[in-house]
This record gives sequence, structure tokens and C-alpha cells, in this order.
Amino acid sequence: MAEILLQEKTEEGILILTLNRSEAMNCFNSDLLSALADAIREANFDMQLRCIIITGAASEDPKKASFSTGADLKERRTMTHDQVRRFIFTIRNTFTAVEQVRVPVIAAINGYALAGGLELALACDIRIAAATAVMGLTETSLAIIPGAGGTQRLPRIVGTARAKELIFTARRIDAQTALAIGLVNRVVEPDQVMSAALEIAREIAKNGPVGVAQAKFAINCGMDASLGVALPLESKAYEVTIPTKDRQEALAAFVEKRKPVFKGE
Repeated sequence: MAEILLQEKTEEGILILTLNRSEAMNCFNSDLLSALADAIREANFDMQLRCIIITGAASEDPKKASFSTGADLKERRTMTHDQVRRFIFTIRNTFTAVEQVRVPVIAAINGYALAGGLELALACDIRIAAATAVMGLTETSLAIIPGAGGTQRLPRIVGTARAKELIFTARRIDAQTALAIGLVNRVVEPDQVMSAALEIAREIAKNGPVGVAQAKFAINCGMDASLGVALPLESKAYEVTIPTKDRQEALAAFVEKRKPVFKGE
């Protein structure tokens, strides 16, 4: 049986995670959710890692191309109320782990990103979408609400009024609309999604790993704090970079007019 989550690591230290349930439009059952949680947990301890890309496995039918269509509703129908509560607890914590993992995470949205699928993309730092992608938090059409962070992350990205409209109506939007409201960073042709994601990942990977990690920490933790709290937090994050070998390497490379070689130390 094929692996439910494909993992590939490039020489540049870029980890590509592919949700591999194309027959089910890459929706999350318990096994896929567990595999993603394990991969993200281990990523925190891989000091050679520079960036993560998450995408969905390709479908034989282009019309069904999917990043992820959220929770597996066939599995959900078999769950007790207690099991549903546990699943929601797990998916919310897993996506929060994606958001908080040490390195930047790029969502390569290659098709449908609906409900929990879009919530996963929202937890990523950067989102690249295929021109044919369709996105939406569609949970209210099923008499529930987004439960993996969607009600909180979407307003922080696109604004409260837009988020309320999208969630209340369960509306699906196309990639250009998503770009216009700031939901995605870039829209490319379907066959260019992974190459565009890799291009950004390589730009990130060439920079100082400690600096990138501290920048992510400062942004994530400072965004919801007052400026009086966030600025000292930034200063503390900066202080972490001062004694590093990478900072000394950057200064030496500047003087010697060469590219620095960073080791994350």
C-alpha cells in the first residue's frame, strides 16, 4: 500500500510533504493526520532542514486536483461524538504545530483547498496557488464551523469583515480572488506550482537558518502583542543571532566578497 504521506528532502534542505490520498482528494483521515503530525514534530529536530513545502498528490482527473478537501467525511460518519471531539483536538493541534514549526512552511496549493484543507494552508507561512485552485471554508454548509483554526487565522490574514463573509456564506473562491484579498502570495499556472514553491524555498534556504527561525518566531509571537511587548520580543530574538557562527561567517563573506556558507550554528 502506498505511503499516506510522501516525504522528500532536497540537497538544499527543503522537505516536501505530499498528502497522498488523491483517490479521496487528499482529505484527512486519522492516519494521514497522524503522519503529518509525526513529520512536523520531527522537523523541529532536523538541524539541516531549511524549509518545508506541503502539497497534495496529483489526481488522474485534472478536474479533481486537490491540495486537500478537509476531513474525511466518510470516516467522520462512523465516529462517535467523543471521537469527533478528539479528531478536532488533534487536527487543530497539528495545524498549530505546522504554524509553529522552526522553519518556514510553504503551501503549494495545486487544486481544491476546502475546509480543513484551507485551514492547513492558512497555518503555513506562505501560500502559492495554481490558477485553477478553488478555496473556501465551507463548514457552515455542513452545519458546523471551521475547527482547525480557520475562524482565527483567516481574519488575521484577510481582515475580519472578509473572513466573516467567506465563513458565513461557505463561499468558494478562485485563485485570483484569493490573491486580490491577500489570502495567497502568488498565483501561477497549474504545472508551475511546485517550481514556484521551490523557488521561494531556495531563496529562504540560502539565508542564515538561525536568523530565519528567529524572524519567524518574532513575527508569529509579536503580531498579536502590543508594540510595547512586540519590540522587546524582537530585540530578544535578535540577541539569539549575535553569538552565532553564521553571523561571523556573514561578516567575513562580506569583507571577502564571496557568498556566505551558513551551517545553522
